Amino acid sequence: MKEKLIAGLLIGTAAAAGFASETDGIFSYRVGQYEVHMLVETERDGNAGILVGADDALLRRYIPADGFKHSTNTFLIKAPGQNILVDTGFGGAVFEKISALGVEPGQVDAVLLTHLHGDHIGGLQRDGRPLFPRARILVASRERNHFTGISVNQGAVAALAAYGSRVETFEPQLLGTTLRELLPGITPIVAYGHTPGHTVFLLESGRDKLLLIGDLLHVALVQFPSPNISATYDMDAAASAAMRKLILDYAAKNKIPVAGAHIVYPGIGTVEAEGNGFSFVNAR
Repeated sequence: MKEKLIAGLLIGTAAAAGFASETDGIFSYRVGQYEVHMLVETERDGNAGILVGADDALLRRYIPADGFKHSTNTFLIKAPGQNILVDTGFGGAVFEKISALGVEPGQVDAVLLTHLHGDHIGGLQRDGRPLFPRARILVASRERNHFTGISVNQGAVAALAAYGSRVETFEPQLLGTTLRELLPGITPIVAYGHTPGHTVFLLESGRDKLLLIGDLLHVALVQFPSPNISATYDMDAAASAAMRKLILDYAAKNKIPVAGAHIVYPGIGTVEAEGNGFSFVNAR
């Protein structure tokens, strides 16, 4: 299993390292009538020390001796008549990369937020000015309430304040209940644990589907085969582990590819149940 997982997650690492032009670090994938473009904003050496409860034997089993890479990805969905971003990263390379794909910030119609951590909302505003001047900002109500009212984070407050009434909240639903579309072909699903309102998005067109899983996992080499392992970034480690297992099981059983905010290039691939966990193979 180690060989299968490492092959799936590391083959793309060399291709993603040291981007030579603005179009590098972009992986394009079709879901029916939608074009999905995975955009690598940053890539750096990974740190397995962020994992909670992973002993040395587990790390030796899944982490190569020469280390591994960690990336931060955003996603541009080109839908009929509109452009949709899923998260913005820190707000660096996302602008050059959407431009390389023929989309300028003023042409982004909506930004879907998986959650309100800085590496997902950093591109929303600068000095109080919205960087996507006509976009609607869509965020789970529970997430917004937590970071702007219960445990106030000034970065989240500023990011949303720049958009005023164009910030809209929604209620994601649990798998196994009645799911409701947020936008045509896009359905928000509860993935609470990493943050109080962390949300994944199911994209569907015809028979094609893709799950955009946000921060469901951070160290894919370990957390696919051992989904019970959470990260220090997870606000509720137990809930995060439970959601990781639930959602990955759903993806595996229904043969739905997944796309992750912290899975190395190409960041999209297929999940299969294997032992007490899962294996992952990159899309090509």
